Amino acid sequence: MGVATAPSGLVPESDRSGPGRALWLRVAREAADDLATDAVSREQAGKAPFDEVSRLREAGLLTLLVPAELGGGGADWPTAYAVVREIAAADGAIGQLLGCHYFLSWNARFFTEPSLAARIERQSATEQWCWGGGFARQELPPTLTRKARGYTLDGRQSYATGVLVADRLAVRAVRADTGEPLAVVVDPAHHGVRIDGDTGTFGQRLAAGGSVEFDAVPVAARDVLGSLSADEDVLSPMAALTSPVGRLLSVQLLLGIAEGVLAEAREYSRAGHSPWYPARPVDHSQDPQVLTAYGEITVLTRSASALTDQALEAVHAGLARGEDLTYDEYADISVLVTMAEAAASRAAQESTTRALDIIGARSASARLGFDRFWRNARTHTLYEPPAHRLRDVGDYFLNGAHPPFVLPV
Repeated sequence: MGVATAPSGLVPESDRSGPGRALWLRVAREAADDLATDAVSREQAGKAPFDEVSRLREAGLLTLLVPAELGGGGADWPTAYAVVREIAAADGAIGQLLGCHYFLSWNARFFTEPSLAARIERQSATEQWCWGGGFARQELPPTLTRKARGYTLDGRQSYATGVLVADRLAVRAVRADTGEPLAVVVDPAHHGVRIDGDTGTFGQRLAAGGSVEFDAVPVAARDVLGSLSADEDVLSPMAALTSPVGRLLSVQLLLGIAEGVLAEAREYSRAGHSPWYPARPVDHSQDPQVLTAYGEITVLTRSASALTDQALEAVHAGLARGEDLTYDEYADISVLVTMAEAAASRAAQESTTRALDIIGARSASARLGFDRFWRNARTHTLYEPPAHRLRDVGDYFLNGAHPPFVLPV
């Protein structure tokens, strides 16, 4: 019996006329196996992941969520979540890159009219775009200034995923005249766009993160998708659902990392390797401390997985509700995802830390690469700390307060 696996059978197959869920999961496992073969050397080299994106593109995973009639894979969100989790188990950074791509490439559906969203998705599928950037709040977001024809974009977007390899950037900007936050699409090849890689991070090195400078970058009116305002008079419950949809990608990423390190540690143990302790050589398979550690982190990971299944079902049901979704229903969904976030964060941090103890002093070897799981999990949880999420759960439970509208990237 293995450790916790990606959710299956929770929801009906997508009716979007694309290949079935089972096929996409098989494709994802093959891609994950391919990434796992050189995960350690790639992570240590730390190069921009152009090759990795090519592997995802060749597997058809970049267009997974685009409807089949627009040239995409026709899959649904439960399938996309399972794919991200599978990839993250092999390579957490590429799992983050793919999850960010799914979230950003889908957002036209939430923030703009259907015809424009369809145009963007069709072009994204035809040209096999990889998306990067993010909509998270920043202290000084880029500014969008109205001109005679369209807009210009100026300012800086701090660390964002995927920007080093992106064919399109999705950016949070504010209108210079009103201060309204807007979702904007930018071609990184435009004159005035400068991307700087983040070479100092200790984890998620292959997530293609960096900062982007915008200097009088032209933005057409059709590339301004819509408002990111958290005001309930502006933001519909359906648009607000972007928050739990995106945050559930983070949950799948963390669970993938936890499951990945457990699988590799177990393989290492079953191969007959024993942890090297200077004072006492032991039989790894019979060491009570090792067995207890495996038991504890397996229970922790599976518990987080079960809570995530509940959150996934709620998100999928909310998407099916469409414009009939109410704010109270949105709040219920958001809180479930928040609980899953907290559980997955703990599972990832505990599993990746204790796996090093299970393996023993040999886990310090760069050749084995076990440390990458811990570094990836810890880096991601620094950007998505669970403490704030737990406060929101408590406020909802005690006071019935709706959780804030927070976009994850």
